[in-house]
Amino acid sequence: MKLSARGLLYLLIGFVLILMLFPFYWILVTSLKTSGEIFSFPPTLFPKGLNWANYLSVFTRQPFHIYLKNSFIVASLTTLFCLLLGSLAAYALARLRFKGKGLILSIVLAVSMFPPIAIVSPLFLMLKHFHLLNTYPALIFPYTTFAMPLTIWILTSFFKQLPAELEEAARVDGCSPMVTFSKILLPLAAPGVFTCAILVFISSWNEFLFALTFTTSNLMRTVPVGITMYPGEYEMPWGTIFAAAALVTIPLIALVLLFQRRIVSGLTAGAVKG
Repeated sequence: MKLSARGLLYLLIGFVLILMLFPFYWILVTSLKTSGEIFSFPPTLFPKGLNWANYLSVFTRQPFHIYLKNSFIVASLTTLFCLLLGSLAAYALARLRFKGKGLILSIVLAVSMFPPIAIVSPLFLMLKHFHLLNTYPALIFPYTTFAMPLTIWILTSFFKQLPAELEEAARVDGCSPMVTFSKILLPLAAPGVFTCAILVFISSWNEFLFALTFTTSNLMRTVPVGITMYPGEYEMPWGTIFAAAALVTIPLIALVLLFQRRIVSGLTAGAVKG
């Protein structure tokens, strides 16, 4: 019996899902294996038992709770600054009339194209000059700079597709541009704001290069850098490393799956003009 086109489509979707989800499944399974199971051949797809020792080792070998706290603070403040500044900039670029808007958007896009590795050295020297190394601002400022273009582009599209009649009615009622922005347009752009918040938070949470370069104190490291601290001089504790990766990755996956509808609607609603 020949498969219908719909059946082939479902098979293809299932195959793609397996390819995408298998790495995360392997992280979780490996984190629950003993050292003998990890290095067994052929590799096993299921652990023989639930070995929670690796998760205990995550917090005993390194101050992982401090890494989590640092990542949360840095990612949260970066997201807050991007939303505060990016929403104002996006509103001005989308709704106000002034010369050079196209040039400004081009510059914003150009900033996002710079590879981070190209500016690590000058940023390090600048932060060292201002005595900001091993501090939260040493990470928040660069993260905000690189996440701001994404925020501005997404929110600019959202503000552009909002009806102009809303501003005209607010102007007739005596509202200033700032009041119109904060009381009328910003609540209507909530899907775009929420989308930006999720994307910026995840990007800041996972950033490695700046965190590795600008934080040398073990108490100021973030999670991505902290995971690299687990290997010892004569051992590579794969179980502990995979357990740490699971603790970091699975909550982000759950967050995206929980709010996937809002993220998708936020990315697509501003793509067309209403």
